[in-house]
Amino acid sequence: MFSKFVVPQASNGATFVVPSAGGTSAKPVLAHRSDIAPAASAGTSNATVQSLAAAAVMVAGRLSSRRSAKKGKKDRLTLVRAEAEVAEAEAKVEGADVPETAMTTAADTKVLQAAKVKAMDNIMQAAVKLSESTFPFMATVPWNSQEFWLNPGTADAVSWAKAIAKIIDMGAAMDAELVKQGCEAHHAAITDLPASGMCSAAKLTEIYAFIGCMIASVPESKTMAVYEAVKALVDPRVPEYLMSKVISAQAVQAYEALLDFVKVVKANPITPSYSPTTVSSSAASSISLAARKLSTEAYPFMQGVDWTDSLYATPVPGKRAQAALKAVDKMIVMGTKMDGAALQEAAAAHVKAIEGMDAKGVLTQKDFEAILVGLGKAISSAPTSTVMDVYNEISALVGTSGIPYYLFSKQNPIQAISAYDS
Repeated sequence: MFSKFVVPQASNGATFVVPSAGGTSAKPVLAHRSDIAPAASAGTSNATVQSLAAAAVMVAGRLSSRRSAKKGKKDRLTLVRAEAEVAEAEAKVEGADVPETAMTTAADTKVLQAAKVKAMDNIMQAAVKLSESTFPFMATVPWNSQEFWLNPGTADAVSWAKAIAKIIDMGAAMDAELVKQGCEAHHAAITDLPASGMCSAAKLTEIYAFIGCMIASVPESKTMAVYEAVKALVDPRVPEYLMSKVISAQAVQAYEALLDFVKVVKANPITPSYSPTTVSSSAASSISLAARKLSTEAYPFMQGVDWTDSLYATPVPGKRAQAALKAVDKMIVMGTKMDGAALQEAAAAHVKAIEGMDAKGVLTQKDFEAILVGLGKAISSAPTSTVMDVYNEISALVGTSGIPYYLFSKQNPIQAISAYDS
């Protein structure tokens, strides 16, 4: 099946900047494309959405690949063995004294798992080919360039928040286990990045594979909603500008390979599976009560924040991309430890809040409370050490920059302290 694939070698290429959301051609890529996120985005309507946006943008923008050190040596990619899941479902079906309704459910599960294995197998094999074709293009991208921080257009923060809502909505509809595996693939790539910011060919292939499987697990309409939302915010001159800095032969090869990969993903849809929450009813009740209290006491502060400020799209002074990426990596790891159902609840709350925010990017108090409930459940399900890893990494990133004091100086101090104490 798909337990192992040969990771292709690649040759050297010339220097260029990777094209942004518009692609390397005016031709739109139909459903399930994996490059729909922009190279950079403006600030969002609240701090939580901003962190999610930063994670999506920086992880997507800075993960590339580098050539294997030894020619002739072929790495192999080890992926999740879904056959085990099929065997597990098979065992349930074959169990004795099982009610007929349960037998039907187990049999359906077996069929779905078998279909999932086959789809993943096809997508992962296609990912090997995509990696081979795009490696020359990806390996020479200057991933540490400050250009990836820039807003690729003139759209304001509120407009970008609405586009980000489409991305969040798409993510929430994905198969939770595949999302976890995709995040783990990104974490593995970030962990041993060299100064150039490029991961190995093997890890690039694994990222492609799981992104493809994740996208295959959502309806085409959600994929296209993201594509159209982001496309509308990217200045049409941006792709042209980036294309002028690219070796056209490599760009065309990579783009055509992407289109081939898209076809495979579209032809192998995956029915997403969902698991019940691990957050107990008593814990959920306590979190909901605390969220109501926090939303009441912190909402005046939230209303006073300028969510349209371009500061949120500005790099931390004196910090390079690698430092920011390390902080994002901690967020990704924390996400993999969270309860999937709680994450989906928090994501849905963000989407609803963004849809209902006013012209200044301020959400309603009711939506604010729903976000706090979802985040509270999700964070409570992660190990304390993992949560503190995120806090400590963010503190190291911005702690000495003066940003916290600057932001505090722009707020009503009484409201800010009240929100902090709550």
